[in-house]
Amino acid sequence: MTLASFKGSSPLAVGNYTNDEVLGLIKLHAGELPQIELAYESAIKTLWITLAPEPRPVFTLDMMTSLNKVQRAIHALWSPDDYARSPIRFVSHVGKASSPVVTLGGDLEFYIECLAKSDLAGLEEYARISIENIKWNASSLRGAAITTASVHALALGGGIDAPRSCNVMIAERRASFSYPEIKFNHFPISAVAVLSRVVGPRAAQEILTSGKEYSAEEFARFGALDAVVDDGGGADWLRRYATENLKTHRARLALFRAFYEQSSEAFEEEMTRLAKHWTDHIIHLTPLEISALQKIVSAQDMFLSRLFKPTAQPKTTN
Repeated sequence: MTLASFKGSSPLAVGNYTNDEVLGLIKLHAGELPQIELAYESAIKTLWITLAPEPRPVFTLDMMTSLNKVQRAIHALWSPDDYARSPIRFVSHVGKASSPVVTLGGDLEFYIECLAKSDLAGLEEYARISIENIKWNASSLRGAAITTASVHALALGGGIDAPRSCNVMIAERRASFSYPEIKFNHFPISAVAVLSRVVGPRAAQEILTSGKEYSAEEFARFGALDAVVDDGGGADWLRRYATENLKTHRARLALFRAFYEQSSEAFEEEMTRLAKHWTDHIIHLTPLEISALQKIVSAQDMFLSRLFKPTAQPKTTN
């Protein structure tokens, strides 16, 4: 398959895609996509993106780069001007259902490596790609598709911002949310802008400065979630949302885009400023503060090893 295969008189020109063709075109345009998994559901015209960061569940540069490649590929292949031909109406982000953690936030180990090498460019690229992901999600992929997300388990820090920047975000009851960065003299790159757009500046400040862990119901009471659903029901809720709104999709997409454009210039400028503030903050961390980050990485590894420790099998006797 080539990118030219859906142009001209091809049946793909009017949107007659198979699942494999949709995924194939995206991967052909985007290239390698480490640390995410893609699936396409033609009945509801939904591209599913499963986050699969390695080696720990944090927002790695590789995973964020893959997400950005997919965002750009969808817009390039099926821009808003090609609405009738596009096979994608919704882009839905989920974590691995079997994992008790969706995200532990930013990639602290990457920050430490950059600091050890005085790699300012690496930190700047991390911040840039982070805010790029969020701008694409918040803008409905620049008008190409409605973006949705479901959180089913623990979500920490800056890792919350990517799903919350989507047009629709829900959570299962067992999920919990916390921005603990303030406790170790740090702050997430984009949370001020992302949360303020959804819950307002006052509530955003309370969430970010408290460092508290909130249940899904508590987070929803701030206005930070569009729905709280039963455990195990996140993906099904997104499927119902897509099914019920296919007939009115074009209007809903236009509304999401219009609301974004009301403040898009100010929002995107704020995101750029926040990325610079974050990079300046990180690069000036003291040795003591860097040591604290190293301890947090070690604590994360211990936490994960306990969570994913294999269950001992009962001994059998002959």
